[in-house]
Amino acid sequence: MLKFMNSTSQVFISAALIVCMVFAGTMLSTTPVLADSDTHKLEDHQKEYVYGSPANPSEAWIIASGMRLYDNWMAVTDHDGPKTTHPAWPASNTKKKGNTTWRCKSCHGWDFKGKDGGYVTGSYKTGIIGVMGAATMHPDDIHKIIMDKTHRYTHDMIPAKAMLRLSKALAIGLYDTKDYINDDGTVKGDLRRGREIFQNICASCHGYDGTALDWGEEGSPAYISTEANANPWEVIAKIRHGHPGVEMVSMIAFPMTDIASILKYVRTLPQK
Repeated sequence: MLKFMNSTSQVFISAALIVCMVFAGTMLSTTPVLADSDTHKLEDHQKEYVYGSPANPSEAWIIASGMRLYDNWMAVTDHDGPKTTHPAWPASNTKKKGNTTWRCKSCHGWDFKGKDGGYVTGSYKTGIIGVMGAATMHPDDIHKIIMDKTHRYTHDMIPAKAMLRLSKALAIGLYDTKDYINDDGTVKGDLRRGREIFQNICASCHGYDGTALDWGEEGSPAYISTEANANPWEVIAKIRHGHPGVEMVSMIAFPMTDIASILKYVRTLPQK
């Protein structure tokens, strides 16, 4: 829910491979709605990776960190978030309420296109435009908009340094999902390359067949392939940026073509 001004319009914007966690929210109404885990605990040596920052952060790290804030700033900052529904959340959408309406992705989507993308329908339909226009803006201007009277984010919610990372990620870190995922959800990419990366990196947590982690319910497993087939737009974001609040690695140092190839391969693994 960030409001961008240009000469013709206002544009509203606000921001898989998982370690002991569950995905939060979905892009399409047909996708299962999963909640963040409240039980996963980090070891002391993992907390710096999840909540800290490098002494000399790379641009890639800043983008990944900022986009995890876009996904769920509350998990990134260990903040409970507001208990009330965001004042700018449209009254026409009664399916979502409370702090989930304060997540950037809840208005603007995993594809960053809001009402012009995956959120044209479904439980996250808001009629709000996406964030792609942020790519033409300076991060300082985005920072001011995040804190304006419409969006109401404060540095008590998102610390100033973190908010600046979110602003920079929106300015320089967006990508067009259509370059990697077709409208029908099929994924472009190199299956062989995806297998190479998954088997040598991702399998350390997910297992070679992707079933080592299961965040489904008894009798209805949910593996990484389950989610990648249900909502590839969300999962490509998780692969690229990591998942907020847990020690899942970010693959942002790899080219986007490799990230799409991982997603393509993951979709071939067992779903149940």
